[in-house]
Amino acid sequence: MKTQYTVVLAALTGIGIGAAAVQGLHAQAKPPAYAVVEIDVTNADAFTKEYAPIAGKVITAAGGKYLARGGKNVAIEGDPPKRITIIQFESLEKAQALFASSDYREGRKTGDKYAKFRILAVEGLQ
Repeated sequence: MKTQYTVVLAALTGIGIGAAAVQGLHAQAKPPAYAVVEIDVTNADAFTKEYAPIAGKVITAAGGKYLARGGKNVAIEGDPPKRITIIQFESLEKAQALFASSDYREGRKTGDKYAKFRILAVEGLQ
């Protein structure tokens, strides 16, 4: 009988230690981030042909995942932007690093010829 109590106690101790470790790892994980890009396109054809492919490659190479990319948008309150793009990143730091990178800045020179940009980033929930 004493052996059974020892085994049960050891199992419960292992479960408790495992649960604490998982909780600790979860607390260390950074929440995802979302970049919301408002774009006022002045030359749609050139924007689509020249800038969009460059931006797409740079953003996906940096780990960005497009969730919305220029689809139909509706204003619930206020004036709607011309175009909205939403990109998911592993963390806020990764989003900031992409938009500060030389690859993005170089490609953005082309984008600036055909559009005006407003870029916001927000941390998501864990």
